[in-house]
Amino acid sequence: MRHIPAVRRHRLGDELRRLRRSAGLTSGETARLLGWHQSKVSRIETGVSRVKDTDLAGLLDALRIGDPQLRTLLGALAGTAGDGPGWWQAYGGVIPPGYRDFISLESQASAARTLETSVVPGLLQTPGYARAVTRAALEGLPAATVDALVDVRLARQEVLRTATPLELHAVLDEAVLRREVGGRAVMREQLRRLAELARLPHVQLRVLPFTAGGYAGLTGPFVVFSFPHIADLDLVVLDHLTNSLYLERKEDLEAYRAAFDTTQAHALSSEDSLDLIAGIGDGA
Repeated sequence: MRHIPAVRRHRLGDELRRLRRSAGLTSGETARLLGWHQSKVSRIETGVSRVKDTDLAGLLDALRIGDPQLRTLLGALAGTAGDGPGWWQAYGGVIPPGYRDFISLESQASAARTLETSVVPGLLQTPGYARAVTRAALEGLPAATVDALVDVRLARQEVLRTATPLELHAVLDEAVLRREVGGRAVMREQLRRLAELARLPHVQLRVLPFTAGGYAGLTGPFVVFSFPHIADLDLVVLDHLTNSLYLERKEDLEAYRAAFDTTQAHALSSEDSLDLIAGIGDGA
């Protein structure tokens, strides 16, 4: 059984409780509809127990939840969507469960706020840059494994090209632009890609210049995901190359939201950020 972060179990339980109450049912009535003991409904709604995919489907049917997007999102929170036919399942032998879980959530998110302090965010990387980062971070990997990890990184970018694309807000430390990952040619191509993507209506890219000095997110990169349909469901994830760490305390979520907002406020405007990217690219 896969580990599902407690923050997700609790958020899922809160939403299921809200949906049950909206349906005008008590926990006892819901349990009787499903042939369960009332304590099972209670354990699911309080986040004590992980809900199986079949149980979640039955529960949503009992609550008359027919919206397929909402059902899929709730499945992702429960950890059941990651067990389905997502494209990332083909890489099960290469990427660990935590990373697959991250990709599942990313594919369901409506928005992401990301701060990067050292490398270009995965969703914005070119193939050459992704390969250079993978080789540098995980030295000694077989060529086939490197290829697979790069494929995963590039496949994730599809969320920016769908009919309802992910709304991405990215703040990059200036160091990200000036570090020559993979050499000058790779970096020049990467800077051009950043400029292209930054012009998309659903991508906001801003650079925090060296002149800004110290800032709240200086200690490391992070991602804050937001989801459709469910209010106050933001999740903070520390995204590493092949794994992810979920922060489970509400205090952490609030701290990272504030850190992103503060950092973004001290960053260059979108237009000035594009000028800086172009200037560095011309000199690369």
